[in-house]
Amino acid sequence: MEQLTIEEISVTKKGRYALFAQGQFLFSVDEETLVREKIKEGLSLSVARLEELRQTSETRKACDKALDYLSRRDHSSGELYEKLCRRYDSQSSAAAVAKMQELDLVDDLAFARHRARYLMNQHKSRNQILQALAQKGIDRQTAGMVLEELWDQEENDPDREALDHLIRRSYLQKLAQGKTQQVAAALCRRGFSPGLVRSLIQEYTNQESEYYEE
Repeated sequence: MEQLTIEEISVTKKGRYALFAQGQFLFSVDEETLVREKIKEGLSLSVARLEELRQTSETRKACDKALDYLSRRDHSSGELYEKLCRRYDSQSSAAAVAKMQELDLVDDLAFARHRARYLMNQHKSRNQILQALAQKGIDRQTAGMVLEELWDQEENDPDREALDHLIRRSYLQKLAQGKTQQVAAALCRRGFSPGLVRSLIQEYTNQESEYYEE
């Protein structure tokens, strides 16, 4: 089995330890890995063992970054994995996410419930909320279950209330100008169903007609 001898160890600007063999840089490890594995100049290790050490150190590094991300705000497991993969290999990123879940620092269901409630209070449509959760790495089954829970807790249809709020805030003037098709298209693009959009627009246009008749 091929062996490599650590010829030089130097400290990097980020406080890690760069390992060199055969005059070439191999990889860097964190201090804990260096001390625990008793890595020192002159130590000979197999290529396979060196890869294990690299992976161990890389995973620890990914865990540190995951903790940094989570200290700023909550993340779903999918979102956290995606962000870690921008810096680390997929194996280290997945291991770091698993470690965060083991520590109860990542909970997709709790994250989805909190995020969905927030977006509903921001008058987003059901489809917009589903899309937003997907963008945060929440799988469709979890997102659907959370929205079913959320909708069941509300006395009135949240989509209808959100649409009503949106029309009152932004579209009354255009409806008064007869721009119903433009308004309907804009609201459908926001994820509201065409049937609900037509129904509410009809209510508002009828109100306008009654007002002018009086």
